[in-house]
Amino acid sequence: MRQVIIIGSGPAGLTAGLYAARANLKPLLIEGLESGGQLMMTTAVENYPGFKDGIMGPELMATMRAQSERFGTDFSRGDVTNVDLSGSPFSVSTADETYHTRSLIISTGASARLLGLSSERELMGHGVSTCATCDGYFFREKPIAVVGGGDTAMEEAIFLTKFASRVSVIHRRAELRASQIMQEKALANPKLSFEWNSVVDEVRDVDQGVVTGVVVRNVTTGESKTLDVEGLFVAIGHTPNTGLFVDKLALDTNGYIVPKGGSRTSIPGVFAAGDVQDHTYRQAITAAGSGCMAAIDAERYLESLPEHQEDTVETP
Repeated sequence: MRQVIIIGSGPAGLTAGLYAARANLKPLLIEGLESGGQLMMTTAVENYPGFKDGIMGPELMATMRAQSERFGTDFSRGDVTNVDLSGSPFSVSTADETYHTRSLIISTGASARLLGLSSERELMGHGVSTCATCDGYFFREKPIAVVGGGDTAMEEAIFLTKFASRVSVIHRRAELRASQIMQEKALANPKLSFEWNSVVDEVRDVDQGVVTGVVVRNVTTGESKTLDVEGLFVAIGHTPNTGLFVDKLALDTNGYIVPKGGSRTSIPGVFAAGDVQDHTYRQAITAAGSGCMAAIDAERYLESLPEHQEDTVETP
């Protein structure tokens, strides 16, 4: 029997582990087969407090993991295959083990939707990005492109004009999907240009290890051309990793866990932290902060249980 189990090993999960361990809750963190979250695909992180010269994404995650482990977080490597939240104690299953816990912190994150190109994957963190706030600074006075036509894409494109020499917006339709006010702002910005009815077929240049251009194809005419840009921002949305919790927790229409005050969810004893419940900020620092909140909320929940509560689990 565990006091708290944490699912997910990004900044939210590792911070929750750190705080829960320091509260002497002896947390178990199930980190997944691909541990570390989205920062494992990031090169330099320059906006995380405490690192004045920046830090590599994988190094930051390794440091956070080591700190959490130092204070007593136990780690289990594997993907969670099922959770049972129908009653306390909750059960969490992987391919090899089933665990039981009085409280659960969900920090499974969200995955940026990608174009599905091999060149996009290979150049991720080397000119390809899914976060303008994170990486815009690296493209000062450089030409870049943004893929997408919704509010997020327009927000990121407008933000990037603060740094880039010019920003080309690539959209597969003839008009934007963004709200009217965002469309007006984008269309009025002199540093934005638009490639309508177009998709990205290739990101160049994998051999050089940096982005030197993108090949775009007009879906109406079939004609292709290369845009000479040094960065590509993919802004076609995120998918929260909440497949395990469909019909088990309250989710919004986009699949994000609905917070019920702090990190609490629709089930007492179950908490959510990081991008799995945050579709607005999606930053490492905000994820870490919500991981802290979840650990404190879990500690207070456990303290509220009857002092001598005995949860039993029958052994088959």
